[in-house]
Amino acid sequence: MRAMSIAATGMLAQQTNVEVIANNLANMNTTGYKQQRAEFEDLLYQNVEMPGTATSDSGTLLPSGIQLGAGVRTSAVYRIGGQGDLSSTKNPYDLAINGPGYFHIVEPDGTDAYTRAGNFALSPQGQLVTDQGFTVAPGIIIPTNATTVTVNSQGQVQVTTPGNPTPNTVGQLELTRFPNEGGLQAIGNNLYLETASSGAPQSALPGTIGYGMIQQGFLETSNVDPVNEITSLITAQRAYEMNSKVVTAADQMMSTTSQMAGA
Repeated sequence: MRAMSIAATGMLAQQTNVEVIANNLANMNTTGYKQQRAEFEDLLYQNVEMPGTATSDSGTLLPSGIQLGAGVRTSAVYRIGGQGDLSSTKNPYDLAINGPGYFHIVEPDGTDAYTRAGNFALSPQGQLVTDQGFTVAPGIIIPTNATTVTVNSQGQVQVTTPGNPTPNTVGQLELTRFPNEGGLQAIGNNLYLETASSGAPQSALPGTIGYGMIQQGFLETSNVDPVNEITSLITAQRAYEMNSKVVTAADQMMSTTSQMAGA
């Protein structure tokens, strides 16, 4: 009886679904987090009778046949890159991307990483860094005597210093995009890495066609919709319960068959 193994694949698939939903809900307040969604596909079929098989010498064909499925499996977990809301913080080092693109981050070992989380700060040397202390490319240094720091929508970083009211440009931020952003590898700390699936990074100034703009004093919130996630959680829970009932029913049927054979 295949029903038990088929239902088991359904339970495993829904377990994965619940884990994805749980991660979404856990990151509801994570800056720049992008919602994930589990996708499923049916497994191979046993063709007891193939559709289109001849049923007589006169040329009549079997209209549908008999195909028995083997269950389901998780085929992918997609990352949905929709825009999150922009939340005002009034912190000059908080930067949000309004539109497509990622900030370019350089890790301590020189690895290039990318993020949507713009909750930046200054290092002891005055360099713009992430909350983990990783450098925000191209390595912008804010003078220690700066009285104001301004980042315009095109990513140009300007400062004013005592005795010099004219803004001085100290750096230029760029945004990076990928042909397949769903192919980026998430490594935690709100960071992503390039992969063979994502394609090569393509950088441009903020505001360029196809790229977002910088909003200083704002952070992009998670794009998770808690109402939809709770609805999906209930649906996944019910699907898991129904598959477990199939396992129970199959077990009872096998027990009944065993008792009849032993009578």
